[in-house]
Amino acid sequence: QVQLLESGGGLVQPGGSLRLSCAASGFTFSNVAMSWYRQAPGKERELVATISRTGGYTNYADSVKGRFTISRDNAKNTVYLQMNSLEPEDTAVYYCNAVARGYWGQGTQVTVSS
Repeated sequence: QVQLLESGGGLVQPGGSLRLSCAASGFTFSNVAMSWYRQAPGKERELVATISRTGGYTNYADSVKGRFTISRDNAKNTVYLQMNSLEPEDTAVYYCNAVARGYWGQGTQVTVSS
């Protein structure tokens, strides 16, 4: 059974940092590129970052470039999103996704507020 389990969300002040994790199971993780998406209230889900199967290629939305870093550990079947210099506009539910497989996690809430 395929499962993507996100964790690491929470409440943080502007300028703070969070590290999200997504633990995968039920498929060959190292064969699949992975992405993080987010969805803010009243807005469509948007792509935040993508990482290739080996981690050698990454891509980011313009809004997070220079602040967020996506990485993966294929030995642990886990993809990460390090988020620094957080802004209130980053408030959203963050989801991990197995690219082209249609697998989604349940999401983790990130709230940036003073």
